[in-house]
Amino acid sequence: MHSTHLLLEEPIRMASILEPSKASFFPAMTKIVGTLGPKSRSVEVISGCLKAGMSVARFDFSWHDPEYHQETLENLKAAVKLTKKLCAVMLDTVGAEMQVVNKSEKAISLEADATVVLTPDAGQEASSELLPINFDGLSKAVKKGDTIFIGQYLFTGSETTSVWLEVSEVKGDDVVCVIKNSATLAGSLFTLHGSQIRIGLPTLTDKDKEVISTWGVQNKIDFLSLSYTRHAEDVRQAREFLSKLGDLYQTQIFAKIENIEGLNHFDEILQEADGIILSRGNLGIDLPPEKVFLFQKAALYKCNMAGKPAVVTRVVDSMTDNLRPTRAEATDVANAVLDGSDAILLGAETLRGLYPVETISTVGKICSEAEKVFNQDMFFKKTVKYVGEPMTHLESIASSAVRAAIKVKASVIICFTSSGRAARLIAKYRPTMPVLSVVIPRLKTNQLKWSFSGAFEARQSLIVRGLFPMLADPRHPAESTSASNESVLKVALDHGKAAGVIKSHDRVVVCQKVGDASVVKIIELED
Repeated sequence: MHSTHLLLEEPIRMASILEPSKASFFPAMTKIVGTLGPKSRSVEVISGCLKAGMSVARFDFSWHDPEYHQETLENLKAAVKLTKKLCAVMLDTVGAEMQVVNKSEKAISLEADATVVLTPDAGQEASSELLPINFDGLSKAVKKGDTIFIGQYLFTGSETTSVWLEVSEVKGDDVVCVIKNSATLAGSLFTLHGSQIRIGLPTLTDKDKEVISTWGVQNKIDFLSLSYTRHAEDVRQAREFLSKLGDLYQTQIFAKIENIEGLNHFDEILQEADGIILSRGNLGIDLPPEKVFLFQKAALYKCNMAGKPAVVTRVVDSMTDNLRPTRAEATDVANAVLDGSDAILLGAETLRGLYPVETISTVGKICSEAEKVFNQDMFFKKTVKYVGEPMTHLESIASSAVRAAIKVKASVIICFTSSGRAARLIAKYRPTMPVLSVVIPRLKTNQLKWSFSGAFEARQSLIVRGLFPMLADPRHPAESTSASNESVLKVALDHGKAAGVIKSHDRVVVCQKVGDASVVKIIELED
Protein backbone atom coordinates (compact mmCIF):
# COMPACT_ATOMS: atom_id res chain seq x y z
CA MET A 1 0.00 0.00 0.00
CA HIS A 2 2.74 2.45 0.94
CA SER A 3 5.44 1.30 -1.43
CA THR A 4 3.87 3.62 -4.02
CA HIS A 5 4.90 6.66 -1.94
CA LEU A 6 7.26 8.64 -4.12
CA LEU A 7 9.98 10.85 -2.78
CA LEU A 8 10.34 14.29 -4.27
CA GLU A 9 13.98 13.48 -5.09
CA GLU A 10 12.87 10.76 -7.48
CA PRO A 11 11.77 11.90 -10.90
CA ILE A 12 8.00 11.84 -10.53
CA ARG A 13 6.54 9.56 -13.17
CA MET A 14 4.07 11.20 -15.53
CA ALA A 15 1.79 8.19 -15.11
CA SER A 16 1.29 8.98 -11.42
CA ILE A 17 0.30 12.55 -12.29
CA LEU A 18 -2.21 11.38 -14.88
CA GLU A 19 -3.76 8.72 -12.62
CA PRO A 20 -7.07 9.82 -11.09
CA SER A 21 -6.93 10.46 -7.31
CA LYS A 22 -8.31 7.58 -5.25
CA ALA A 23 -11.03 8.22 -2.69
CA SER A 24 -10.32 6.90 0.81
CA PHE A 25 -11.95 6.86 4.24
CA PHE A 26 -9.49 9.43 5.60
CA PRO A 27 -9.56 12.16 2.94
CA ALA A 28 -6.05 13.30 3.97
CA MET A 29 -3.60 13.07 6.86
CA THR A 30 -3.51 16.88 6.98
CA LYS A 31 -6.48 18.24 8.93
CA ILE A 32 -8.94 20.92 7.83
CA VAL A 33 -10.36 23.60 10.14
CA GLY A 34 -13.56 25.15 8.77
CA THR A 35 -15.02 28.44 9.98
CA LEU A 36 -18.79 28.12 10.37
CA GLY A 37 -20.97 31.09 9.46
CA PRO A 38 -23.88 32.30 7.32
CA LYS A 39 -23.16 29.95 4.40
CA SER A 40 -22.18 26.93 6.48
CA ARG A 41 -24.44 26.62 9.51
CA SER A 42 -27.28 24.32 8.48
CA VAL A 43 -27.15 20.66 9.57
CA GLU A 44 -27.08 19.66 5.90
CA VAL A 45 -24.09 21.82 4.93
CA ILE A 46 -22.14 21.01 8.13
CA SER A 47 -22.73 17.27 7.48
CA GLY A 48 -21.33 17.80 3.99
CA CYS A 49 -18.29 19.59 5.46
CA LEU A 50 -17.64 16.74 7.92
CA LYS A 51 -17.92 14.12 5.18
CA ALA A 52 -15.61 16.18 2.97
CA GLY A 53 -12.91 16.14 5.66
CA MET A 54 -13.44 18.98 8.18
CA SER A 55 -12.37 17.83 11.65
CA VAL A 56 -12.32 21.13 13.58
CA ALA A 57 -15.10 23.75 13.50
CA ARG A 58 -14.00 27.33 14.17
CA PHE A 59 -16.35 29.90 15.67
CA ASP A 60 -15.16 33.44 14.98
CA PHE A 61 -16.47 35.87 17.59
CA SER A 62 -15.47 38.94 15.56
CA TRP A 63 -18.83 38.25 13.95
CA HIS A 64 -22.31 37.85 15.46
CA ASP A 65 -23.41 37.19 19.01
CA PRO A 66 -23.10 34.06 21.20
CA GLU A 67 -26.77 33.11 20.54
CA TYR A 68 -26.08 32.93 16.79
CA HIS A 69 -22.98 30.77 17.35
CA GLN A 70 -24.92 28.56 19.79
CA GLU A 71 -27.49 27.78 17.09
CA THR A 72 -24.66 26.88 14.70
CA LEU A 73 -23.04 24.67 17.35
CA GLU A 74 -26.29 22.80 18.01
CA ASN A 75 -26.47 22.10 14.27
CA LEU A 76 -22.85 20.91 14.37
CA LYS A 77 -23.71 18.45 17.18
CA ALA A 78 -26.63 17.14 15.12
CA ALA A 79 -24.37 16.76 12.07
CA VAL A 80 -21.75 14.87 14.14
CA LYS A 81 -24.45 12.41 15.29
CA LEU A 82 -25.73 12.07 11.75
CA THR A 83 -22.35 11.46 10.08
CA LYS A 84 -20.70 9.68 13.05
CA LYS A 85 -17.60 11.82 12.48
CA LEU A 86 -15.88 13.48 15.45
CA CYS A 87 -15.36 17.22 15.30
CA ALA A 88 -13.54 19.56 17.70
CA VAL A 89 -14.64 23.11 18.55
CA MET A 90 -12.36 26.14 18.28
CA LEU A 91 -13.31 29.53 19.72
CA ASP A 92 -11.53 32.39 17.95
CA THR A 93 -11.22 35.55 20.06
CA VAL A 94 -11.52 39.08 18.68
CA GLY A 95 -8.36 40.21 20.47
CA ALA A 96 -6.56 43.45 19.67
CA GLU A 97 -8.46 43.90 16.43
CA MET A 98 -9.25 47.38 15.18
CA GLN A 99 -12.54 47.60 13.37
CA VAL A 100 -14.41 50.11 11.24
CA VAL A 101 -18.10 50.14 12.19
CA ASN A 102 -20.56 50.71 9.34
CA LYS A 103 -23.93 50.92 11.11
CA SER A 104 -26.01 51.63 8.02
CA GLU A 105 -24.41 48.68 6.16
CA LYS A 106 -24.49 50.76 2.95
CA ALA A 107 -21.60 50.06 0.57
CA ILE A 108 -18.83 52.66 0.85
CA SER A 109 -16.99 53.66 -2.32
CA LEU A 110 -13.46 54.95 -1.92
CA GLU A 111 -11.65 56.59 -4.85
CA ALA A 112 -7.88 56.51 -5.37
CA ASP A 113 -6.00 59.76 -4.47
CA ALA A 114 -8.95 61.12 -2.44
CA THR A 115 -8.62 61.53 1.35
CA VAL A 116 -10.55 59.81 4.12
CA VAL A 117 -10.57 60.53 7.87
CA LEU A 118 -10.41 57.74 10.50
CA THR A 119 -12.11 58.90 13.69
CA PRO A 120 -12.62 57.25 17.12
CA ASP A 121 -16.02 58.99 17.35
CA ALA A 122 -18.25 55.90 17.12
CA GLY A 123 -21.42 58.02 16.88
CA GLN A 124 -20.51 59.17 13.37
CA GLU A 125 -21.97 57.61 10.24
CA ALA A 126 -19.49 55.80 7.98
CA SER A 127 -19.06 57.41 4.55
CA SER A 128 -16.54 57.85 1.74
CA GLU A 129 -14.99 60.79 3.66
CA LEU A 130 -15.21 59.49 7.25
CA LEU A 131 -14.73 56.05 8.82
CA PRO A 132 -15.46 55.59 12.57
CA ILE A 133 -13.16 53.05 14.31
CA ASN A 134 -13.33 51.21 17.67
CA PHE A 135 -9.93 52.39 18.95
CA ASP A 136 -9.11 55.85 20.32
CA GLY A 137 -5.34 55.45 20.40
CA LEU A 138 -4.71 55.21 16.64
CA SER A 139 -3.66 58.87 16.31
CA LYS A 140 -0.91 58.29 18.91
CA ALA A 141 0.26 55.04 17.31
CA VAL A 142 0.73 56.23 13.71
CA LYS A 143 2.89 58.82 11.96
CA LYS A 144 2.95 60.40 8.49
CA GLY A 145 3.74 57.81 5.80
CA ASP A 146 2.46 54.75 7.74
CA THR A 147 0.35 52.20 5.88
CA ILE A 148 -3.13 51.13 6.95
CA PHE A 149 -5.27 48.42 5.32
CA ILE A 150 -9.05 48.08 5.61
CA GLY A 151 -11.09 45.16 4.30
CA GLN A 152 -14.13 43.01 5.01
CA TYR A 153 -13.53 40.09 7.42
CA LEU A 154 -10.07 39.36 6.05
CA PHE A 155 -8.05 41.05 3.34
CA THR A 156 -8.74 39.00 0.27
CA GLY A 157 -5.84 40.53 -1.55
CA SER A 158 -8.39 41.65 -4.12
CA GLU A 159 -7.89 45.32 -4.89
CA THR A 160 -11.62 46.00 -5.17
CA THR A 161 -12.72 44.80 -1.71
CA SER A 162 -9.76 45.94 0.41
CA VAL A 163 -8.34 49.44 0.57
CA TRP A 164 -4.78 50.59 1.16
CA LEU A 165 -4.35 53.95 2.93
CA GLU A 166 -1.31 56.10 3.64
CA VAL A 167 -1.33 58.40 6.68
CA SER A 168 -0.93 62.03 5.53
CA GLU A 169 -1.50 63.85 8.84
CA VAL A 170 -2.77 63.43 12.40
CA LYS A 171 -5.38 65.96 13.61
CA GLY A 172 -6.09 65.54 17.33
CA ASP A 173 -7.69 62.10 17.68
CA ASP A 174 -8.40 61.84 13.94
CA VAL A 175 -6.08 60.36 11.32
CA VAL A 176 -6.23 61.77 7.76
CA CYS A 177 -5.24 59.29 5.04
CA VAL A 178 -4.70 59.31 1.28
CA ILE A 179 -6.49 56.44 -0.52
CA LYS A 180 -4.06 54.44 -2.68
CA ASN A 181 -6.55 52.26 -4.60
CA SER A 182 -10.23 52.51 -5.56
CA ALA A 183 -12.36 50.00 -3.68
CA THR A 184 -15.88 49.35 -2.42
CA LEU A 185 -16.30 48.25 1.19
CA ALA A 186 -19.50 46.24 1.69
CA GLY A 187 -20.91 44.92 4.98
CA SER A 188 -21.29 46.16 8.58
CA LEU A 189 -17.79 45.56 9.92
CA PHE A 190 -14.33 45.92 8.40
CA THR A 191 -11.00 44.94 9.87
CA LEU A 192 -8.39 47.68 10.08
CA HIS A 193 -4.73 46.67 10.15
CA GLY A 194 -1.82 49.03 10.61
CA SER A 195 1.31 47.68 8.95
CA GLN A 196 4.11 47.33 11.55
CA ILE A 197 2.27 49.62 13.96
CA ARG A 198 2.21 48.73 17.66
CA ILE A 199 -1.34 48.80 19.03
CA GLY A 200 -1.91 49.14 22.79
CA LEU A 201 -5.00 46.92 22.98
CA PRO A 202 -5.18 43.88 25.31
CA THR A 203 -4.82 40.44 23.67
CA LEU A 204 -7.74 39.07 25.69
CA THR A 205 -10.37 41.81 25.80
CA ASP A 206 -13.22 42.01 28.34
CA LYS A 207 -15.62 40.96 25.59
CA ASP A 208 -13.45 37.88 24.89
CA LYS A 209 -13.34 36.97 28.59
CA GLU A 210 -17.10 37.22 28.82
CA VAL A 211 -17.63 34.99 25.76
CA ILE A 212 -15.13 32.38 27.01
CA SER A 213 -16.57 32.27 30.55
CA THR A 214 -20.16 31.88 29.25
CA TRP A 215 -20.27 30.32 25.75
CA GLY A 216 -16.87 28.65 26.10
CA VAL A 217 -17.59 27.04 29.49
CA GLN A 218 -21.09 25.96 28.49
CA ASN A 219 -19.76 24.21 25.36
CA LYS A 220 -16.45 22.89 26.79
CA ILE A 221 -14.39 24.26 23.92
CA ASP A 222 -11.43 22.14 22.78
CA PHE A 223 -9.28 24.96 21.40
CA LEU A 224 -8.92 28.66 22.07
CA SER A 225 -7.46 30.56 19.15
CA LEU A 226 -5.77 33.56 20.75
CA SER A 227 -5.87 36.35 18.15
CA TYR A 228 -3.01 38.85 17.93
CA THR A 229 -0.69 36.96 20.29
CA ARG A 230 2.34 39.22 20.65
CA HIS A 231 4.17 37.87 23.72
CA ALA A 232 4.49 34.62 25.68
CA GLU A 233 2.85 36.49 28.56
CA ASP A 234 -0.38 36.73 26.48
CA VAL A 235 -0.56 32.91 26.42
CA ARG A 236 0.28 32.62 30.14
CA GLN A 237 -2.48 35.08 31.05
CA ALA A 238 -5.01 33.26 28.86
CA ARG A 239 -4.03 29.93 30.45
CA GLU A 240 -4.41 31.35 33.93
CA PHE A 241 -7.84 32.68 32.98
CA LEU A 242 -8.92 29.27 31.56
CA SER A 243 -7.61 27.37 34.59
CA LYS A 244 -10.30 28.97 36.76
CA LEU A 245 -13.16 28.02 34.44
CA GLY A 246 -14.15 24.44 35.31
CA ASP A 247 -13.37 22.01 32.47
CA LEU A 248 -11.59 24.66 30.43
CA TYR A 249 -8.31 23.96 32.23
CA GLN A 250 -8.02 21.22 29.56
CA THR A 251 -8.62 23.58 26.63
CA GLN A 252 -5.60 23.93 24.36
CA ILE A 253 -4.39 27.42 23.47
CA PHE A 254 -3.34 28.09 19.89
CA ALA A 255 -1.41 31.34 19.55
CA LYS A 256 -2.34 33.23 16.41
CA ILE A 257 0.68 35.01 14.99
CA GLU A 258 -0.57 38.02 13.04
CA ASN A 259 2.06 40.73 13.17
CA ILE A 260 5.76 41.59 13.43
CA GLU A 261 5.55 41.80 17.23
CA GLY A 262 4.33 38.19 17.45
CA LEU A 263 7.06 37.13 15.02
CA ASN A 264 9.78 38.78 17.10
CA HIS A 265 8.72 36.73 20.13
CA PHE A 266 7.88 33.57 18.19
CA ASP A 267 10.22 31.21 20.09
CA GLU A 268 8.91 32.18 23.55
CA ILE A 269 5.28 32.04 22.32
CA LEU A 270 5.84 28.55 20.85
CA GLN A 271 7.20 27.35 24.19
CA GLU A 272 4.05 28.48 26.05
CA ALA A 273 1.33 27.67 23.51
CA ASP A 274 -0.14 24.24 22.65
CA GLY A 275 -0.07 25.06 18.95
CA ILE A 276 0.41 27.91 16.47
CA ILE A 277 -1.86 29.46 13.84
CA LEU A 278 0.02 31.38 11.16
CA SER A 279 -2.42 34.12 10.20
CA ARG A 280 -1.05 34.81 6.76
CA GLY A 281 -3.71 37.41 5.97
CA ASN A 282 -2.45 39.97 8.45
CA LEU A 283 1.16 38.78 8.32
CA GLY A 284 1.13 39.11 4.55
CA ILE A 285 0.46 42.79 5.12
CA ASP A 286 2.95 43.27 7.97
CA LEU A 287 5.76 41.55 6.05
CA PRO A 288 7.12 42.44 2.61
CA PRO A 289 5.67 39.92 0.08
CA GLU A 290 9.08 38.37 -0.62
CA LYS A 291 9.47 37.40 3.06
CA VAL A 292 6.13 35.62 3.53
CA PHE A 293 7.27 32.19 2.29
CA LEU A 294 10.43 32.38 4.39
CA PHE A 295 8.54 33.07 7.58
CA GLN A 296 6.16 30.18 6.80
CA LYS A 297 9.00 27.68 6.30
CA ALA A 298 10.91 28.82 9.40
CA ALA A 299 7.82 28.86 11.66
CA LEU A 300 6.56 25.44 10.48
CA TYR A 301 10.01 23.90 11.00
CA LYS A 302 10.12 25.21 14.58
CA CYS A 303 6.61 23.89 15.32
CA ASN A 304 7.47 20.48 13.83
CA MET A 305 10.62 20.13 15.90
CA ALA A 306 8.74 21.13 19.07
CA GLY A 307 6.04 18.57 18.21
CA LYS A 308 3.32 21.22 18.36
CA PRO A 309 0.57 21.49 15.73
CA ALA A 310 0.93 24.29 13.18
CA VAL A 311 -2.05 25.63 11.26
CA VAL A 312 -1.79 27.68 8.06
CA THR A 313 -4.55 30.13 7.01
CA ARG A 314 -5.62 31.90 3.83
CA VAL A 315 -4.92 29.32 1.17
CA VAL A 316 -7.81 29.33 -1.32
CA ASP A 317 -9.33 32.82 -1.06
CA SER A 318 -10.61 32.70 -4.64
CA MET A 319 -12.85 29.72 -3.76
CA THR A 320 -15.00 32.15 -1.76
CA ASP A 321 -16.70 32.91 -5.10
CA ASN A 322 -15.34 30.23 -7.45
CA LEU A 323 -15.58 26.48 -7.71
CA ARG A 324 -11.88 26.04 -8.55
CA PRO A 325 -8.82 27.48 -6.83
CA THR A 326 -6.21 29.36 -8.86
CA ARG A 327 -3.06 27.49 -9.90
CA ALA A 328 -1.03 29.49 -7.38
CA GLU A 329 -3.47 28.57 -4.58
CA ALA A 330 -3.43 24.86 -5.45
CA THR A 331 0.39 24.92 -5.37
CA ASP A 332 0.32 26.91 -2.13
CA VAL A 333 -1.82 24.27 -0.33
CA ALA A 334 0.57 21.52 -1.43
CA ASN A 335 3.59 23.56 -0.33
CA ALA A 336 2.03 24.15 3.10
CA VAL A 337 1.81 20.35 3.47
CA LEU A 338 5.37 19.81 2.22
CA ASP A 339 6.60 22.55 4.58
CA GLY A 340 5.15 20.54 7.50
CA SER A 341 1.77 22.08 8.24
CA ASP A 342 -0.59 20.00 10.45
CA ALA A 343 -3.80 21.66 9.37
CA ILE A 344 -5.21 24.12 6.87
CA LEU A 345 -7.63 26.72 8.21
CA LEU A 346 -10.41 27.99 5.94
CA GLY A 347 -11.89 31.35 6.91
CA ALA A 348 -13.98 33.38 4.48
CA GLU A 349 -14.00 30.39 2.09
CA THR A 350 -16.40 28.45 4.34
CA LEU A 351 -17.83 31.28 6.47
CA ARG A 352 -19.39 33.29 3.65
CA GLY A 353 -18.10 31.44 0.59
CA LEU A 354 -20.52 30.02 -1.96
CA TYR A 355 -18.93 26.55 -1.99
CA PRO A 356 -17.98 25.50 1.58
CA VAL A 357 -18.20 21.71 1.01
CA GLU A 358 -16.43 21.80 -2.35
CA THR A 359 -13.65 23.96 -0.88
CA ILE A 360 -12.97 21.46 1.92
CA SER A 361 -13.06 18.58 -0.54
CA THR A 362 -10.66 20.31 -2.98
CA VAL A 363 -8.19 21.27 -0.24
CA GLY A 364 -8.34 17.69 1.13
CA LYS A 365 -7.54 16.21 -2.28
CA ILE A 366 -4.55 18.54 -2.78
CA CYS A 367 -3.24 17.71 0.72
CA SER A 368 -3.61 14.01 0.03
CA GLU A 369 -1.57 14.24 -3.19
CA ALA A 370 1.13 16.33 -1.49
CA GLU A 371 1.43 13.79 1.34
CA LYS A 372 2.34 11.08 -1.19
CA VAL A 373 5.52 12.96 -2.12
CA PHE A 374 6.38 14.22 1.38
CA ASN A 375 10.00 13.23 2.04
CA GLN A 376 9.41 11.32 5.27
CA ASP A 377 12.90 9.80 5.34
CA MET A 378 14.62 13.17 5.37
CA PHE A 379 12.09 14.60 7.85
CA PHE A 380 12.60 11.66 10.23
CA LYS A 381 16.41 12.04 10.21
CA LYS A 382 16.13 15.80 10.69
CA THR A 383 13.79 15.37 13.70
CA VAL A 384 15.93 12.68 15.36
CA LYS A 385 19.01 14.87 14.90
CA TYR A 386 17.22 17.91 16.33
CA VAL A 387 15.94 15.99 19.39
CA GLY A 388 19.48 14.75 20.08
CA GLU A 389 20.65 12.20 22.61
CA PRO A 390 19.89 10.97 25.16
CA MET A 391 16.23 10.91 24.09
CA THR A 392 13.48 10.86 26.68
CA HIS A 393 11.81 7.50 27.25
CA LEU A 394 8.59 8.49 25.42
CA GLU A 395 10.38 10.16 22.49
CA SER A 396 12.50 7.05 21.97
CA ILE A 397 9.42 4.78 21.97
CA ALA A 398 7.56 7.08 19.55
CA SER A 399 10.42 7.34 17.05
CA SER A 400 11.02 3.56 17.25
CA ALA A 401 7.34 2.86 16.53
CA VAL A 402 7.47 5.06 13.42
CA ARG A 403 10.76 3.57 12.22
CA ALA A 404 9.39 0.02 12.69
CA ALA A 405 6.14 0.86 10.89
CA ILE A 406 8.03 2.21 7.88
CA LYS A 407 10.48 -0.72 7.76
CA VAL A 408 7.72 -3.37 7.82
CA LYS A 409 5.41 -1.27 5.60
CA ALA A 410 2.67 -1.33 8.22
CA SER A 411 -0.71 -0.06 7.10
CA VAL A 412 -1.44 1.67 10.40
CA ILE A 413 0.07 2.48 13.81
CA ILE A 414 -2.22 1.90 16.80
CA CYS A 415 -1.35 3.80 19.95
CA PHE A 416 -3.02 3.39 23.35
CA THR A 417 -2.95 6.64 25.28
CA SER A 418 -4.85 8.38 28.06
CA SER A 419 -3.39 11.89 27.87
CA GLY A 420 -2.89 11.83 24.10
CA ARG A 421 0.79 12.72 24.54
CA ALA A 422 2.20 9.42 23.26
CA ALA A 423 0.07 9.59 20.11
CA ARG A 424 1.11 13.20 19.45
CA LEU A 425 4.77 12.22 19.77
CA ILE A 426 4.31 9.44 17.21
CA ALA A 427 2.63 11.92 14.86
CA LYS A 428 5.56 14.31 15.38
CA TYR A 429 7.75 11.90 13.35
CA ARG A 430 5.25 12.14 10.47
CA PRO A 431 4.70 8.44 9.66
CA THR A 432 3.39 7.80 6.14
CA MET A 433 0.51 5.71 7.52
CA PRO A 434 -2.41 6.87 9.73
CA VAL A 435 -2.00 6.70 13.52
CA LEU A 436 -5.09 5.35 15.28
CA SER A 437 -5.02 6.95 18.69
CA VAL A 438 -7.06 4.80 21.08
CA VAL A 439 -7.88 7.14 23.95
CA ILE A 440 -8.45 5.19 27.17
CA PRO A 441 -10.70 7.22 29.51
CA ARG A 442 -9.56 7.78 33.09
CA LEU A 443 -11.92 7.97 36.03
CA LYS A 444 -11.66 11.19 38.03
CA THR A 445 -13.63 12.79 40.83
CA ASN A 446 -14.08 16.20 42.45
CA GLN A 447 -15.38 14.55 45.69
CA LEU A 448 -18.95 15.23 44.53
CA LYS A 449 -19.29 13.20 41.36
CA TRP A 450 -17.42 10.73 39.16
CA SER A 451 -16.52 11.59 35.60
CA PHE A 452 -14.37 10.19 32.79
CA SER A 453 -11.61 12.08 31.04
CA GLY A 454 -10.81 11.26 27.44
CA ALA A 455 -13.27 13.17 25.25
CA PHE A 456 -11.13 16.36 25.27
CA GLU A 457 -7.96 14.39 24.54
CA ALA A 458 -9.61 12.54 21.65
CA ARG A 459 -10.99 15.69 20.03
CA GLN A 460 -7.75 17.61 20.49
CA SER A 461 -5.89 15.15 18.26
CA LEU A 462 -8.25 16.13 15.42
CA ILE A 463 -5.92 19.03 14.57
CA VAL A 464 -2.71 16.93 14.43
CA ARG A 465 -1.55 15.60 11.06
CA GLY A 466 -2.03 11.85 10.70
CA LEU A 467 -3.79 11.29 14.05
CA PHE A 468 -7.23 9.69 14.03
CA PRO A 469 -8.77 9.25 17.50
CA MET A 470 -11.26 6.74 18.83
CA LEU A 471 -12.56 6.52 22.39
CA ALA A 472 -12.14 3.13 24.06
CA ASP A 473 -14.50 1.56 26.55
CA PRO A 474 -13.61 2.98 30.02
CA ARG A 475 -13.60 -0.55 31.46
CA HIS A 476 -10.24 -1.13 29.73
CA PRO A 477 -7.46 0.85 31.43
CA ALA A 478 -4.47 1.95 29.29
CA GLU A 479 -1.79 0.17 31.30
CA SER A 480 -3.32 -3.11 32.29
CA THR A 481 -3.09 -6.85 31.96
CA SER A 482 -2.47 -8.00 28.42
CA ALA A 483 -5.87 -9.71 28.32
CA SER A 484 -7.92 -6.52 28.51
CA ASN A 485 -5.54 -4.80 26.11
CA GLU A 486 -6.17 -7.55 23.56
CA SER A 487 -9.90 -6.81 23.62
CA VAL A 488 -9.30 -3.05 23.11
CA LEU A 489 -6.85 -3.89 20.33
CA LYS A 490 -9.53 -6.00 18.66
CA VAL A 491 -11.94 -3.03 18.78
CA ALA A 492 -9.24 -0.77 17.28
CA LEU A 493 -8.46 -3.29 14.52
CA ASP A 494 -12.17 -3.68 13.72
CA HIS A 495 -12.44 0.12 13.55
CA GLY A 496 -9.46 0.19 11.14
CA LYS A 497 -10.98 -2.57 9.01
CA ALA A 498 -14.34 -0.79 8.84
CA ALA A 499 -12.50 2.38 7.85
CA GLY A 500 -10.76 0.48 5.07
CA VAL A 501 -7.21 1.22 6.30
CA ILE A 502 -6.51 -2.35 7.48
CA LYS A 503 -6.92 -5.50 5.36
CA SER A 504 -6.11 -9.15 6.04
CA HIS A 505 -2.36 -9.98 5.90
CA ASP A 506 -1.53 -6.33 6.70
CA ARG A 507 1.06 -5.54 9.32
CA VAL A 508 0.15 -3.24 12.19
CA VAL A 509 2.46 -1.59 14.71
CA VAL A 510 1.01 -1.31 18.22
CA CYS A 511 2.36 1.04 20.87
CA GLN A 512 1.09 0.42 24.42
CA LYS A 513 1.95 0.35 28.10
CA VAL A 514 2.16 -2.96 29.89
CA GLY A 515 2.77 -2.41 33.61
CA ASP A 516 5.57 0.14 33.87
CA ALA A 517 7.06 -0.67 30.48
CA SER A 518 6.17 0.82 27.11
CA VAL A 519 6.02 -1.76 24.35
CA VAL A 520 6.16 -1.49 20.56
CA LYS A 521 5.01 -4.65 18.82
CA ILE A 522 4.40 -5.67 15.23
CA ILE A 523 1.46 -7.91 14.45
CA GLU A 524 0.52 -9.54 11.17
CA LEU A 525 -3.16 -10.02 10.59
CA GLU A 526 -4.62 -13.30 9.47
CA ASP A 527 -7.63 -13.69 7.23
